[in-house]
Amino acid sequence: MTATHQKITLPWFSLGLLCIWFLSLGLRFWGLNRFNTLVFDEIYFARFGNNYLNHTPFFDAHPPLGKYLIAVSIALGGFNPTGYRWMNALVGSLLPILVAWLAYQLTQRRSYSLIAGFLAAMDGLLLVESRYALINVYLLGFGLLGQVFLLTALKRRGIGRILGMGLAGIAFGCCIAVKWNGLGFLLGLYLTWMVAKLLPLGQLKQSLVDRPWLRIRQWHLLELGVLIPAIAALTYGLLWIPHLQQNPGSDLLSLQRQILDYHKGIAHQAHAYCSSWYSWPLMLRPVSYFYQRAIELNEPMPVIGPPLPQTATRWVYDVHAMGNPLLWWFSSLAMAVLLVLLVQRCYRIIRTPQSPTLLQAESLWIPLYLVSNYMANLLPWVGVSRCLFIYHYMPASLFSFLGLAWLVDKGLSSGKLWERRISMGVLVLVAIALVYWLPIYLGLPFPQSEFKRFFWFPSWI
Repeated sequence: MTATHQKITLPWFSLGLLCIWFLSLGLRFWGLNRFNTLVFDEIYFARFGNNYLNHTPFFDAHPPLGKYLIAVSIALGGFNPTGYRWMNALVGSLLPILVAWLAYQLTQRRSYSLIAGFLAAMDGLLLVESRYALINVYLLGFGLLGQVFLLTALKRRGIGRILGMGLAGIAFGCCIAVKWNGLGFLLGLYLTWMVAKLLPLGQLKQSLVDRPWLRIRQWHLLELGVLIPAIAALTYGLLWIPHLQQNPGSDLLSLQRQILDYHKGIAHQAHAYCSSWYSWPLMLRPVSYFYQRAIELNEPMPVIGPPLPQTATRWVYDVHAMGNPLLWWFSSLAMAVLLVLLVQRCYRIIRTPQSPTLLQAESLWIPLYLVSNYMANLLPWVGVSRCLFIYHYMPASLFSFLGLAWLVDKGLSSGKLWERRISMGVLVLVAIALVYWLPIYLGLPFPQSEFKRFFWFPSWI
């Protein structure tokens, strides 16, 4: 066969990831300066970032790293809507790629990786949080990086393993230096490791041991209890230095106490959009970040863009921090299914210890990893008495997306037609839902008469 007749193999995996990133990038940067005003908590975070540049002392209820990054964004782009938002948009566009990277490290399956990245790109809350000068996207980015670095390190030995563990520790330290709830990404790994060590699996085949998610059982106590926590704590402490230099008279410990006291002092219902942790998986109470009506065409609007149509007399600009409803509901159902599968599998192993096959091992360890990390990022909120918001669910939601992607991937590769159809239907419906609710994610104007089209339940308003 001549070279001209050789079959050309397209790098479909790389092209798929590139398409996901371009889609995420476009959605986040399109109309980024639409609202020429500070939106929601931008009144704090954008100003705090600018305070670092102006050397203005201030108190913040969170660790400083997120505001450092916003300060970099302002330093490069100026104190204007695009200037203090572009860094968030860039980091937010990479979150689906990081989710896909984590999925690949878990299973070494490209199909699972692409599906996971696609689902993350379809979420509305991730989209909204990425388009404004907020700090949750940095929390998610560093948390995902920490887990990816750790899983990668588990496949190596010697210097490579130590380097990977070190990078994981740095990433986790950065994650906690954005918000304290970044600890959930590390807590999930501890929980996975403990269950893995307790299960009586017997002698594992070498082909199974080589799997990254099974190598967690080989995690040494020295790595678990000393190396990663020490590097994370050191990173966390070092990241406070610029803040301490700008706020003389404060020390690291006193600032931690002030932050803790601040959050303890926030009442349980201090805000109209407060929500309970158990309502998040069903997305019962999203948050309105921006709302304004245009009654007259010449009415001043903090909006940069084309003028309203001449026929418009009542238009609404609304930005809702709301997940993709179908994605969240399907993902919550997926986590329930994975929890049942995990309990069943653990019960069988405890009752009859055995060396699992590859299929049996994956049916145990993937649910274990995802459920453990989901619970580690959700259940700590049970004991929190302060006012909570739906964006506190974002770390847990990533693992629910991974859980849904795993079930969809298995369904698409099933020999049963109905499973393949259901799995494909889930992906199509999630994509349609993103398009349907896109106006309230991007803050596009729509007639006031169509308001109820987007808000199916009174609690969403």
